[in-house]
Amino acid sequence: MEHTPPDIVSLSDARGTSIDPAAPHRRRLRRRMAGWFLLLLLGWLGLAYLLLPLVWKVAESRHPALNDLPNVTRAADNVPGDPLNVSLIGTENDLIKGLAAAQWLEAKPLSLSTDLKIAEATVLKRPDDQAPVSSLYLFGRKEDLAFEKQVGDDPRQRHHVRFWKTDKIDPDGRPVWIGSAAFDKGVGLSHRTGQITHHIDGNVDQERDTLFVDLNEAGVLSDEYIVEHFHKTLSGRNGGGDEWHTDGNLYVGVLIHE
Repeated sequence: MEHTPPDIVSLSDARGTSIDPAAPHRRRLRRRMAGWFLLLLLGWLGLAYLLLPLVWKVAESRHPALNDLPNVTRAADNVPGDPLNVSLIGTENDLIKGLAAAQWLEAKPLSLSTDLKIAEATVLKRPDDQAPVSSLYLFGRKEDLAFEKQVGDDPRQRHHVRFWKTDKIDPDGRPVWIGSAAFDKGVGLSHRTGQITHHIDGNVDQERDTLFVDLNEAGVLSDEYIVEHFHKTLSGRNGGGDEWHTDGNLYVGVLIHE
């Protein structure tokens, strides 16, 4: 009886399903790529959020020129933040009401839910007119109040200002607040650490002017004046590595008390 050779055209399992000889190799390749991606992700997280902030903190403590930067805020790792360029006089309620009348809304506190919301709004380009702002520090504490004004429907761009209550009071006994106004022009990676952050427009004077135009149009100021040469250093970089420049003047507004 003549012997019939096996079918060598294709390999089959017991159920007649074709077996791809390259499939195990592709699975190994996918697992290897997934492993490399995970390692790269963990490496970036460690570099951007642990190592580089530590390096900048050490560099800042050893570089005497950076210690001489006047009138700027500080990031959480103590590197210079945004410059101070505005001041308002009034109670906390005066600030909240005055900024609201000027269409600047109080920013929500940082939390996991607000972070996720702004991330979703950024990806989907949905407006979020009370999105949180990152914390900056002055007098050893983060901002007491923060306000923002949305630009269209793009959450990546916004006007924003942070305020700290000082220990000074005016002749009427109302507290003096000092603040930093800047315009967020987009979202990207920090030039210093690689962390995800908003990048500011370098012309901080324009944002200072915008805030005071809005306050005047809202009719909430009883007086205003300029402190010239408030800044001796007229340019610098913030914690995200963004350049800023100023004419050195501080704008001061006295809020109408109700």
